[in-house]
Amino acid sequence: MVTTYPPVRIVSPPEFDEGTAQTSGSVRLAAIAPQLGIESALWGGLFEVKPGARTGIHHHGEQQTIAYVLSGICEIRWGARGEYAANATAGDFIHVPAFLPHMEINSSDAEPFRWVVVRSTSTPIVVNLPDDTWP
Repeated sequence: MVTTYPPVRIVSPPEFDEGTAQTSGSVRLAAIAPQLGIESALWGGLFEVKPGARTGIHHHGEQQTIAYVLSGICEIRWGARGEYAANATAGDFIHVPAFLPHMEINSSDAEPFRWVVVRSTSTPIVVNLPDDTWP
């Protein structure tokens, strides 16, 4: 009996899909996702925030997120009132728990920050919250 396995898939940057859930101030590009014909229990892609920009306040529902900072410096705010903050720089890993309201801020006026992102389900969940969620 011969065992068959699904193929390894390599997804190059021209194939990344911008047709994924977005939050103002950022761009998400799907690389490992159902819309690219890849059956996986996870979602993977890239996340970028331009110099001087910030995302809207949002959360990812039941999904946990793991990110690896490729470049730049990012301030992450989180909490029920945005009361916590930390900086992440190139080489850092970030874990964002499910349902946690957060935002990302790029205080550089010259360099974007870029992350590799993996989410715990195959279809990304993005719940954008009203700007007045935090004082």
